[in-house]
Amino acid sequence: MSVDFTIQFIATSHKAPTPMATQVDDPRIIEFDVRTDEMLVNMGPQHPSTHGVLRLVLRTDGEIVSETTPHIGYLHRCAEKIGENITPRQWIPYTDRMDYLAGMNMNLGWALVVEKLLNLELPEKARHLRVLIVELNRIASHLVGMGAYGLDLGTFSPFLYAFREREKILDLFEEACGARLTYSYLTVGGATADLPPGWLQKCEAFLDQLLPVIKEYHTLLTSNAIFVRRTVGIGVLPREMAIDHGCTGPVLRGSGVNHDLRRDGEQRYTEMYDGYAFEVIVEQDGHYPRDHDYPPVPKQAVLGDCWHRFYVRMLEVMQSIDLIRQAIDRYSTATGSFGEPVKLTEKLPKGEAYMETEAPRGQMGFYIVSTGNGAIPWRARARSSSFCNLSVTEKLCRGCLIADVPAIVGSLDVVMGEIDR
Repeated sequence: MSVDFTIQFIATSHKAPTPMATQVDDPRIIEFDVRTDEMLVNMGPQHPSTHGVLRLVLRTDGEIVSETTPHIGYLHRCAEKIGENITPRQWIPYTDRMDYLAGMNMNLGWALVVEKLLNLELPEKARHLRVLIVELNRIASHLVGMGAYGLDLGTFSPFLYAFREREKILDLFEEACGARLTYSYLTVGGATADLPPGWLQKCEAFLDQLLPVIKEYHTLLTSNAIFVRRTVGIGVLPREMAIDHGCTGPVLRGSGVNHDLRRDGEQRYTEMYDGYAFEVIVEQDGHYPRDHDYPPVPKQAVLGDCWHRFYVRMLEVMQSIDLIRQAIDRYSTATGSFGEPVKLTEKLPKGEAYMETEAPRGQMGFYIVSTGNGAIPWRARARSSSFCNLSVTEKLCRGCLIADVPAIVGSLDVVMGEIDR
């Protein structure tokens, strides 16, 4: 199918019209017919803007995208089937490899659902340790999202700065558990080890150093005129559409929905944050919590656009810094142990359990079913937040420019390892 349309432009000189020009009143105006054919364009599965191995098939008419179809499954590793053949503690390393940018948060989700099935209560110190670790991992994850998003839109410097700070977090994780990416640190029953001596002081020193750096990131991206032009009013996700598609996390809060499982989730999860002071990062009455310290929302921004989703993650970094400071104070004075891991061969009672946690990309859910005949579950299942967030891609990209597709997909901040599993 082809479409004919006429392009007009003003000639820069007073030369005679070319032979292909038609007769018009103004000799500077040249008219000619241009035919555009509908094309199918593959973006991925190796495209750097897809944050993993994702293939987007774009149906285009010129520079306009009329249809976007995501193709997933390139990272499928049968993780859930493997979970039906090993014990819950043995499956912890497989959760690391789902959202590999937030392995601690994945470990926590699976550990909580197994503890729910076992009806296992943790010591106070273990709960504060978990808050400290997962919020630190949330910062590391959002730093990658921020740096990679700048890279998607054509700026390289923020990516380098973000990874510089993330490396310092990975140094802390390596000192605590010996790994920098796939941790398997938070496990069923607590953690594999207590924090080493001097670790808390190093963590506080890092937070002190990170605070002024965040303002530099806002200068580089949040208030950058080019970045604003590329994200404001692009990929607008209305709150009704976000809810209908099951979007969660910063994608949902970027559309103005006041929901965070750390406050609104199941008691076994929210009790970790009992007594912690924090506000859900969502725009209310035209303002975000603590936004007076940072660049204001651009006047041309539309709630639910790419800029708002990015800004929510930036403010959540500050939120996590506050939570980590509170966790350090509580952990230092808490009684009890860091939580001893259960035995590898711990028998599971008959029953089922489901639990969702607030991971950096949204609500990550885990489901376990046991027949009560041993230590190996009958069913292990994961609910991906990135899968639901990715489902809005087709509607957000409809009618946009090809150049805006990386901006829209990047603002969703999906991790394909979590989707494919």
